[in-house]
Amino acid sequence: MAEYAVIGAGSWGTALARVLAKNGNQVTVWSIMEDEIAMLKEKREHETKLPGVILPENIDFTTDLKEAVEGKEMLVLAVPSPFTRSTAKSMAPFVAKGQLIVNVAKGIEDVTFMTLTDIIEEEIPQADVAVLSGPSHAEEVGKDMPTTLVAGAAKKETAEYIQNAFMCDFIRVYTSPDVLGIELGGALKNVVALAAGAADGLGCGDNTKAALITRGIAEIARLGVAMGGKIESFTGLTGIGDLIVTCSSMHSRNRKAGMLIGQGYTMEEAMKEVKMVVEGVYSAKAAYGLAKKYQVSMPIVEEVNAVLFEGKSAAEAVKDLMFRDKRSEASSLSWD
Repeated sequence: MAEYAVIGAGSWGTALARVLAKNGNQVTVWSIMEDEIAMLKEKREHETKLPGVILPENIDFTTDLKEAVEGKEMLVLAVPSPFTRSTAKSMAPFVAKGQLIVNVAKGIEDVTFMTLTDIIEEEIPQADVAVLSGPSHAEEVGKDMPTTLVAGAAKKETAEYIQNAFMCDFIRVYTSPDVLGIELGGALKNVVALAAGAADGLGCGDNTKAALITRGIAEIARLGVAMGGKIESFTGLTGIGDLIVTCSSMHSRNRKAGMLIGQGYTMEEAMKEVKMVVEGVYSAKAAYGLAKKYQVSMPIVEEVNAVLFEGKSAAEAVKDLMFRDKRSEASSLSWD
C-alpha cells in the first residue's frame, strides 16, 4: 500500500483521491479551508462540489500542508490554476528531492504565460513534476463512469508509475512524453469552451458548436506546435477529446460561464453565478498573448478576449467570426 496526498479538495481532487483510495492506497487530502476539511471529516462527502459521492475510510483530511506533503510517494496538485504558484511556493519547504508531483489542474498563468508544470518546477525545483489530464469531469469519475486520461512526464518510468497508480476498472490511463502539448491542450480548450457556451447562450445550434470545436482545435494545434508541442497530443485525448467534452457537457463550468455571457451577463457576473473558478477566463489573456508572441492566427481566442475584457457583445463576436476574409480550410493542401 502506497501513501499519496491530494493537495486541493475541490471536485476533481476529491474524485481522484477516491480513485487512489479504491486502488488500495492510503490517501491524505489537504485543503486550506478549515470548514471544507471539517465537512469532509464529518460527512465523508463533499456536499457542495461532489454530492452523493461517499469517500472510503482510507482517506484522511487535513489543513496541515506539512503533514500532507512529507513522506508521500506521490503528491497530486489539484488546486485551481490561479492558485498553483502560491500553493507550490507553500509546499516547497516540505517536498523531498525527487518527490513526484502530478499536476491535474488546467491553465496558463496570465502574467508569465507559463504552464502549470513550469510553475511547479520553478517553485519546487527539487521535485519530479508530471501531468495527468484528459476529458474527465469529476462528477462522472465520482460515479465510476468509464474515463480515459493521459499521464505526461519527461521520464517514461514516471509516466508509467502514474499510469499504474490511477488505472482501475473505470479509469484507463495512457502515457506520453509530451508534457507541454498535454498542458496546452488542457488549458486552451477552456477558452474555446467559453466561446461554445456563448453560442449556446445566443441560441445557436449544433452546426455552430461543431464549427467552434473544429476551428478551435485548429487554433490550439497551430499555437501548440509553434511552441514545441506535438500534433499527436492535439489530435488525441488531451486535445480534441478534452475540447469536445468541455464544449458540450452540462458539467463544464467554462461552457456554463460562456452560456451566461451569451445571455447578457458580464464576465464578473457569470463567474459569480458559476460559483467555481472558471479557468478559461484566466487562460484567455495568456492564450492571446502567446498567439501574438508566436505570430499564430487565433481568431476565436481574439474574440473571446474582446468579449471578456473589452465589452464586446457575444453576438457581435459571432458575426465578426463569420465575416472574416475568405480562405481555404487547410493551407497545406493544394490543387494539382
